[in-house]
Amino acid sequence: MISFVGAGPGAPDLITIRGAGRLASSDIVIWASSLIPEELLKHARPGATIHDSAGMTLEDVLEIYRSNKDASIIRLHSGDPAIYGALFEQIEWCVLNGRQFEIVPGVSSLGAAAAALGVELTVPSLSQSVVLTRLASRTSASMPNKETVEAFSKHGTTMAIFLSGSRPAALQEALLANSSGYEPSTPAAIVVRATWPNQEVLRTTVGQLKNAMSSIDSKLTALVLVGPALDPSGYESTRSHLYSPTFAHRFRKKSRKGSTSGLPSARQSRRASSAGLTASSDDA
Repeated sequence: MISFVGAGPGAPDLITIRGAGRLASSDIVIWASSLIPEELLKHARPGATIHDSAGMTLEDVLEIYRSNKDASIIRLHSGDPAIYGALFEQIEWCVLNGRQFEIVPGVSSLGAAAAALGVELTVPSLSQSVVLTRLASRTSASMPNKETVEAFSKHGTTMAIFLSGSRPAALQEALLANSSGYEPSTPAAIVVRATWPNQEVLRTTVGQLKNAMSSIDSKLTALVLVGPALDPSGYESTRSHLYSPTFAHRFRKKSRKGSTSGLPSARQSRRASSAGLTASSDDA
């Protein structure tokens, strides 16, 4: 079995329990020292064969798969394998060669960056969407024409720009292109190596992004976030309806007039009763 395991953003305790369990029973581990802290390898089984893929090509990795048909192989990906993980071509190889594989999701650096900033990325009336993208650079051939930073900037929603820290001037220009939904004063943030011991967090604005990036040491591992949700204090936002006393859903009725206490629906009361729980209510 080949397991593509999300290592998480960096902190050894932010790998999932399932991911750590797969590592603990692995025969072979392939990891990238350039993207994943060595501390993550403490979860691997003692005696497991470790390969550092930082200097390897895809063909090198596939040769390990090919020559170890009966082994338990872990391909450790930074963050979550589904996001810029170069995963597709490995899955394709497994399918073509009849090899069993699984994907173990991981904590993305996006979630880790938001946590480091202490923000919610989807603030009601400011942003209800999050765009994950990157600048087209040396790998521009893989970027669809309609998915440029300039195209997405028209929406003005929360945007997370990966793999683009080495080109701050181009990034700022793209974010402020004609018809952009961002202003120079729109909040922005740079998070480098989220959850690593040398994590860096810098708040700025879209208009000052280029200057702010000049003070960052490790631009290659920088995640740039932009959008009003990063600092909602300067905007008129609304609270979520989910827990509003005036909003009802299948598990809760609207609160009684003059009260903000929750009033569970009949469905929720039955559910709580069958589980031996007490449903909170303002009936008491």
